[in-house]
Amino acid sequence: MTRLIALCLALLISLPAQALDSSAGKLTVTRMVAGLSEPWALGFLPGGGLLITERGGRLLHVEGTRTRVVAGVPEVAARGQGGLLDVLVPRDFAATREIFLTFSKPQPGGAGTAVARARLTQDGARLEDVRVIFELAPGSSGGRHFGSRMVEAGDGTLFVTIGDRGDDATAQDLSNQNGTVIRIARDGSVPADNPFVNTSGARPEIWSYGHRNPQGAARDREGRLWVVEHGARGGDEVNHVTRGANYGWPVISYGRHYSGARIGEGARKAGMEQPVHYWDPSIAPSGMMIYSGALWPQWRGDVFVGSLKFGLISRLEGSPLIEAERLKSPETARVRDIREAPDGSIWFLSVGHGAAYRITP
Repeated sequence: MTRLIALCLALLISLPAQALDSSAGKLTVTRMVAGLSEPWALGFLPGGGLLITERGGRLLHVEGTRTRVVAGVPEVAARGQGGLLDVLVPRDFAATREIFLTFSKPQPGGAGTAVARARLTQDGARLEDVRVIFELAPGSSGGRHFGSRMVEAGDGTLFVTIGDRGDDATAQDLSNQNGTVIRIARDGSVPADNPFVNTSGARPEIWSYGHRNPQGAARDREGRLWVVEHGARGGDEVNHVTRGANYGWPVISYGRHYSGARIGEGARKAGMEQPVHYWDPSIAPSGMMIYSGALWPQWRGDVFVGSLKFGLISRLEGSPLIEAERLKSPETARVRDIREAPDGSIWFLSVGHGAAYRITP
């Protein structure tokens, strides 16, 4: 095990920086962590530390020049698109040491999206008091569309995205959580003001529904929730998510099935929300960030989305939201996550390089 860790762990090192052209001028891209295996998410800790998840089931703690595997991570079903997925460091981490993880949890007959709450020890070596506070019920045998991004709301509740698990019609069925954004309290309980708490036959965790596979999510300066989700062949969407709304999948879409066949009833239907932006052809969107403007004031409020297909970062701006530019370099190969660091720099995870990169002016 020691030899395996030595071979696989990354080192936080300074390597020659690369230049990236942008509307804000030349950007500097520096590889910060290397040797990662299918990295999925990153989260910043107070004091400069960093957590990175790998889909295969490892949680890494990076601090200074030291990177270690965190013990105590729940068992994951690492198959298909499943595994250890998102990590959320809440605002009160310094006082509580609590973090949240999403993962595909092994279940009878398959796996389902789950959320675990745990406490990171002071030395960052292990998780303690690990509790699964939510799991998709029932799970399924398919290995697709787990969703799994988390966002902390202003009141401390958690928004969690869940994909349709490859069973598209269920995204319109409120009796299950497939194809939804759910909202839960930090102990897994359901907030009393969720939209379907008093709706007969509906799952009370559901906040919005009609989603395909949302793998990016973020809140803006006004506290509004946004998600980015995979379409089929075309029709990747950015959606402004509101309480109780139906985002249409699979009844409406701007894409087509992979066979080329038409999806549902077209692009619009009364009672179903329109995307704020969509891509056709698909870029295979992943992580999402809404930028504060700390280092680049001209980008304040802009949306940044990673692409797993074209090896780029899409920057969107304005109202209506439009794609303003595509940031592309050799380092942006299969971008899985993108986050703003406490100092205003932009970090992203490249699956193609198995690395974490930092963008600075």
